[in-house]
Amino acid sequence: MPRENINDLVVFIAIAREGSFTKAAAKMGVSQSALSHSIRQLEERLGIRLFTRTTRAVSPTEAGQRLLTGIGPHFDSIEQELEALNLFRDKPAGTIRIAAASNTISHVLWPKIREFLPEYPQISVELFTDNGLTDIVNGRFDAGVRLGDQIAKDMIAVRIGPDIRFAAVATPEFFKQHGKPATPQQLTQFKCINFRLPTAGGLYAWEFEENGEEFKVRVDGQLVFNEIYHIIQATLDGFGISYMPEELAKPHIESGEFERVLDAWCPLWEGPYLYYPNWRQAPPAFSALVEALRHRP
Repeated sequence: MPRENINDLVVFIAIAREGSFTKAAAKMGVSQSALSHSIRQLEERLGIRLFTRTTRAVSPTEAGQRLLTGIGPHFDSIEQELEALNLFRDKPAGTIRIAAASNTISHVLWPKIREFLPEYPQISVELFTDNGLTDIVNGRFDAGVRLGDQIAKDMIAVRIGPDIRFAAVATPEFFKQHGKPATPQQLTQFKCINFRLPTAGGLYAWEFEENGEEFKVRVDGQLVFNEIYHIIQATLDGFGISYMPEELAKPHIESGEFERVLDAWCPLWEGPYLYYPNWRQAPPAFSALVEALRHRP
């Protein structure tokens, strides 16, 4: 097969999986026009249309889907075999892609990765902000990060952080003006800042615990966000009570910008885990990073 055919097939797979010429071009580091030219050449050689294009999306035709199903796994196998050659390097090398929530990247992953990378100059790490529950296999990630109770049983899980608690907080000025809730149930009488779950699409019901029993409270207010750092800013600006990981609230509590309430009802949850498929033999670069991230109390 001529080399240009192989290159065009690689382009085809990228576009089909990304569902976008723009995203595929960004991922491959080439121009969108170059990808369009490759697909046009491939369609002309095959004599069939591979994509249905609209103003909003690109999707494979029936023929395109059959081609993707047929050749995609073979190209994946080639990539895996090339990656496996890293076993023979003197030093670990390769690219590792991890999906994790934004606050987890900032407070759990990055502090360790910034110490790890200088020791392994041939390893690259891509951190993908994922505030939902992305399928890391279909998303072609090497690993993801979730709390212990959110991980599928067929995955390998490595503890990378301590247990976590949430904190209900607002500014002193807010509490001075509106008073403080004495119990979680009283939150329904206050303006609260809601978080919309990226995956399910619903609003997060605040989780509390009393005498070992967990219960949820659905709050209301003028603001809803799907990003925790926006919630922090809105809380600082005095728009209500919010519920956030304790580690994010702590600096603002210590500075006097936040006051905490309902502490006795906030449960301790099992901390974050790095999880990944049960590979027969993990690449050396990945194994090295896992050890660097491993939580050591």
